[in-house]
Amino acid sequence: MLYLITGGERSGKSSYAQELAISLSDQPMYVATARKWDGDFQKRIDRHQSERDERWTNIEEEKQLSRIDFSGKVAMIDCVTLWLTNYFVDTKNDIELCLQQAKAEIEQLVLQENATIIIITNEIGMGVHAHTEVGRKFTELQGWMNQFIAKKADKVILMVSGIPVTIKG
Repeated sequence: MLYLITGGERSGKSSYAQELAISLSDQPMYVATARKWDGDFQKRIDRHQSERDERWTNIEEEKQLSRIDFSGKVAMIDCVTLWLTNYFVDTKNDIELCLQQAKAEIEQLVLQENATIIIITNEIGMGVHAHTEVGRKFTELQGWMNQFIAKKADKVILMVSGIPVTIKG
């Protein structure tokens, strides 16, 4: 089962996904895709970790999600935006190569048997228009990747002001 939880910044995506994961498993996995860019980002990571108790298994994986064995497990992947940023930076902003690599990882994820995967993403295209060319390129990349994952997902939930709205499933 593949869930995609999407929405704007501070829309309640992570809280909803965590509640969903806990409702589906006594011992869910949390997969963090963030790259530790600086001290401020480390503080954000620390804050997120403190929100999860001993029931959670925490895994950090910046790009190669297919290396993780999700079989028979419930896992929350947080989040597509940070995960794509890692590809975007590593490919020197090559959208086609980035999409190719990221889509291949998602294809491998959906092949894992008896897994429930909850993926969190952002609808950055619904926000303020990016001021830079690289920002606009990334917004397009994010939108295309969200569409790709949504097509693969069994259920898609849009979070609006803390309220889950079922889009698919």
